[in-house]
Amino acid sequence: MSVIKKLAGQTIVYGLSTMLARFINYLLLPLHTAVFVPANYGVVSALYSYVSLLNVLFTYGMETGFFRFATHEKNKHRVYSTAQVSLLVSSLVFGITITLFANPIATLIHFPNHPQYVIVFAWIMATDAICAIPFARLRIENRPVKYGMIKLLNVGVNVLLNAWFLVIQPWMQTGTLFSKQPEDSILYVFIGNLIASIVTLLVLLAVVRRVRTNSNIALDTEPEEKKSNRLIFDSAIWKKMIRYSLPLLIVGLAGMVNETLDRVLLLNYLPYDSEKNLAQVGIYSASYKLSILMTLFVQAYRMAAEPFFFNESRNTDAKVMYARTMNYFVIACSFIFIFVMCFLDYFKYFLGDKNYYEGLQIVPILLLANLCLGVYYNLTIWYKLTDKTLFGSYISVFGAIVTLVLNYILIPKIGYLGSAWTTLACYASMMVISFFSGQYFYRVPYNVLKFFLYAGTALLIGWIGHTFYHQLFEKSQALFVFVSAGTLAAWSFVVFSIERKHA
Repeated sequence: MSVIKKLAGQTIVYGLSTMLARFINYLLLPLHTAVFVPANYGVVSALYSYVSLLNVLFTYGMETGFFRFATHEKNKHRVYSTAQVSLLVSSLVFGITITLFANPIATLIHFPNHPQYVIVFAWIMATDAICAIPFARLRIENRPVKYGMIKLLNVGVNVLLNAWFLVIQPWMQTGTLFSKQPEDSILYVFIGNLIASIVTLLVLLAVVRRVRTNSNIALDTEPEEKKSNRLIFDSAIWKKMIRYSLPLLIVGLAGMVNETLDRVLLLNYLPYDSEKNLAQVGIYSASYKLSILMTLFVQAYRMAAEPFFFNESRNTDAKVMYARTMNYFVIACSFIFIFVMCFLDYFKYFLGDKNYYEGLQIVPILLLANLCLGVYYNLTIWYKLTDKTLFGSYISVFGAIVTLVLNYILIPKIGYLGSAWTTLACYASMMVISFFSGQYFYRVPYNVLKFFLYAGTALLIGWIGHTFYHQLFEKSQALFVFVSAGTLAAWSFVVFSIERKHA
């Protein structure tokens, strides 16, 4: 149990830092919706969808490969150094190549008049990829506070630059606060991101260099390597890492297809003119972010859990530990689902402009989808620990096929609601396939009935809270809040009683 408490503690630290970072970054949503019309905000959303997909290509699974081999290779510094050199070289090659072909790429993604978008994003992705291994090192060395502070710095710089470019400078010129900005101002969003990424890289490398001699990775290196910060490339280690990591590239690419390609598909399959299609993408993307609490928790848990799972894999009771952590994960996600659904009418005010309110119908679908995604992340440990990463690529490709086929069928019929249902179908199917294949190759004693009990009751209570409580207590917001909070507390008490009884 002390090990689970350690995981919970690290998840809280990652969660608080990630939540604070996302909250600060979330301030960009009302800022962007205030200064951009939905069509222009749709441009921002669509471009970031492409970037999320290409970020996976820039890192090609090396982060997880680093976790795998840093816990098994004797000379851990060589693993870190080899992975860092690999990403440094490949990122520069990718960045230069995309810059040289910026014009045809811009035409391919339907922004032929803006090759500068492509160039800026090429170097955002290159910089972020170079940061991946130093960030992974902080995670495996159990330094979540340093990790979180640097992530906060990145988001803080980005938000401040967006505020300067889109609000303060136009206000100084026109005297109007939050005036609608022209399409050319979209570039400032991306420039702010690039500057924030460069600042993050410089700070991150300085921090990693400073803690080098005190780190766990340096403990088993030779004395001259321990004292030196020079990078060492070991081709033998690199070959083993790349064989392990390349299937994870397919996993990552398919995962990004599942997560972000819906914006791109909406642009192409919505049955309206280009301006209205962009507006619909903007509404969908803004409402998508209202599932942020579930997304934040899943991400924070993943930050802590991935190195934790690898570090615990040698223990005799590792499988029991994995089952327990899954149980607590499902409880936490179920709690978040009830909370967001009961108070959804308050969360909508983060959207700012009322033109975005129509997208609220997708929030419960996406909350449930993210719960399934989080469970899937827990289940993927079977193929990472057994070195069967190729199976992970099969599952992810299947999910990508579901995403492409269902979006193609549903978007022309029910618009962005079809993309939301597709997201749920994709993650749910990947979760089921990973569970059954994992139980065959690496059996973990999960209590599936308990998972269904917690998630099912959460789904029912959340639906009742959102659908009926506002009608019953329409004249008294205070009573509505009291009853909603009481319902959540009662559910939590019952779950706590069950868990304490079976602890």
